[in-house]
Amino acid sequence: MANELAISTKNCIVEQDGNVLIVTLNRPEAKNAFSPEMLLGLYKAWRLLDEDDSLHCAILTANGDTFCAGMDLKTGPDGDQGATQEFMDLMATVPNIHWQALLRENRPCKPLLLAVEGYALAGGTEILQGTDIRVAAEDAIFGVTEVARGLYPMSGSTIRLRKQIPYCLAAEILLLGEHVTAQQALDFGLINRVVPKGETLNEAKKLAEKICANGPLAVKAVVKSLREHTEHLAEDDAMQKSDELAGPVFGSKDAKEGMRAFKEKRPAVFVGE
Repeated sequence: MANELAISTKNCIVEQDGNVLIVTLNRPEAKNAFSPEMLLGLYKAWRLLDEDDSLHCAILTANGDTFCAGMDLKTGPDGDQGATQEFMDLMATVPNIHWQALLRENRPCKPLLLAVEGYALAGGTEILQGTDIRVAAEDAIFGVTEVARGLYPMSGSTIRLRKQIPYCLAAEILLLGEHVTAQQALDFGLINRVVPKGETLNEAKKLAEKICANGPLAVKAVVKSLREHTEHLAEDDAMQKSDELAGPVFGSKDAKEGMRAFKEKRPAVFVGE
């Protein structure tokens, strides 16, 4: 049973369900376009995920029939979207709060799963690229559509998208600014799986449950390697850095428990040590 946390805002509901943090965009009346209150909730959720050892992963989803339409074009980049004093005060000390919220910078150190129903356009597809495992409904629609509005995708798509899918497909998405169906996104390798409408959160929870059954130290180390040991590193250097992450994992109590449980033919009981 998920319990709503005090860090929730009116546009971003944050819940804990066992070892899983569930983060729900909650501005359906505006197609879940970004607002200061949404960004505030997202920022707080990701920092909590980093800090709380009882949380092993997070699922990002949304209320309504649109996952996220990105920037609120009705107000524009400089429009007044009703920022609270709390948001303004926090932005004074964390000037990149919006980029942290949107997973462009300082991504949490644990796996992020995505459950998309409906349209995920512009910023909706950009935030997708900051997640690790992605589930979409069969009628979901993606697209980095900024060029169609004379805009530039500032959340990192020109950098990340070409690393996550083939260059020519990334160029097609970014330069045409057209919609991409769930099946196309699956074929491109942009998402992991397509499920019936209304089933994305359930499917993401099943995946999260499997992650939570694994050793948390091992999972965090794998996430760190996936994120940081990219193709700009020579293979030998990347392997050395990977070994540096592996050492503490193999020396942990969890590693001993995992091998003991395998020998004894029982589920492992990991403690994160």
